Amino acid sequence: MKNLLNKSISLIILLPICMLFFSFKPIPTNSISDFSLKNVDGKMVSTTDYMDAKGFIIIFTCNHCPFAKLYSERLNDLNTKYSKLNVPVFAINSMDELLYKEESFEMMQQKAKKDKFNYPYLHDADQKIGQLFGTEHPPTAYVIWKQDAEWVVKYTGSIDDNGEQPDIANPFVANAVDDLLEGKQVSNPFTESFGCRIFYRAPKE
Repeated sequence: MKNLLNKSISLIILLPICMLFFSFKPIPTNSISDFSLKNVDGKMVSTTDYMDAKGFIIIFTCNHCPFAKLYSERLNDLNTKYSKLNVPVFAINSMDELLYKEESFEMMQQKAKKDKFNYPYLHDADQKIGQLFGTEHPPTAYVIWKQDAEWVVKYTGSIDDNGEQPDIANPFVANAVDDLLEGKQVSNPFTESFGCRIFYRAPKE
């Protein structure tokens, strides 16, 4: 509880003033179909490329959100550890680049290079994958797991509970993946997450 309070206080200091409305609210789903998005290297990356994957750690993130910026190194660490266990990290940017110039594909490429991402940083240009997951803001994490030939969402929420002090943070995502790798139910399948809002463009009629 103390860590969550510290996290909330940190967000008040770190986050810019963000509008609290957007075009519509996507509906979260319990299962995810295979999807493909363009990576910062210009190549398409798909869940189907990872034939041996037991699951994926999906992180919705972006370039400009101060809270999301705290997690680049931790995401590298997660991918280093869990990709070897067939649970790779995908980072996805669903921010509307028409509203935020710093969320352009070119700026994503610069950030991935600067922060030395060792995982795909994928451009959700039409925001369809963000809508598919029902994510509302970065950074939000999902752990999806292969179950009966589909990807089932097993965890949703924060990466951990302390953006500024990773050494003392409760690693929610890592704990969820560890539970699943051990054949257990995720002990804490949902946590609150915080960050700047994703503004979804209204669907074209």
